[in-house]
Amino acid sequence: MSDAVPTDFTRDLVRWSETLAGIARTGLGFTTSLYERERFEEVLHVAADIKAAADDALEIRRESDHFIQEWMESVGEGIPGYVTPKVAIGAVVGNDAGEILLVQRGDSGVWLYPTGWADVGYSPSEVVVKEVFEETGIECEPVQLLSVIDGQRMGFTRFGMYLLLFHCRVTGGSLVPHPLETSDVGWFPRDQLPWPTVGAEWWGPMAFAAIDGSSLTTTFEAPRAPVWRGDHH
Repeated sequence: MSDAVPTDFTRDLVRWSETLAGIARTGLGFTTSLYERERFEEVLHVAADIKAAADDALEIRRESDHFIQEWMESVGEGIPGYVTPKVAIGAVVGNDAGEILLVQRGDSGVWLYPTGWADVGYSPSEVVVKEVFEETGIECEPVQLLSVIDGQRMGFTRFGMYLLLFHCRVTGGSLVPHPLETSDVGWFPRDQLPWPTVGAEWWGPMAFAAIDGSSLTTTFEAPRAPVWRGDHH
């Protein structure tokens, strides 16, 4: 990427475009006015141009029409049309040896703690138990909510997503990787994480402190100042 376009500013462009698109799609889901529909559709075009410009800076070639079609296909009606961030659930699972449970993603080959999208009809703590068992064969119980993370702000998603990261304690089961989602699973000590393990520089200290039995306060990102513009003026 060109030095003339800072990465953080490009992330802001993506965030602003998704925010505009969310407002427009929510409006389209609620309005019955043809005039308002036209205005919201025009906002979608502006948002698509912003996102295409951000992608161009990142040397990702997608036309604005691609985003418009994708956003329009997701418009619901009424409350289902209110656009909100997707929710993912992650699990830091430790054993008596102080090791952490990691999975190798089948699609990318990277290693990470078990994680998956929240399912309708389950509480977050139920999702985390279900995801860990499905991905690894390990049975666990939730101990604490460690962190609420804005995935888009952290830079590991290009759309609105919140991750709820739980600390869990192993209660049983045996290592069995999911046949479709994971290539491998395993227990790893803090000084022997497999390569490539993603994001360990930010979640590792918190994860192993929890596994060690430390009392932790749930973390979350502080509000930007100002919220809309962020740190880049």
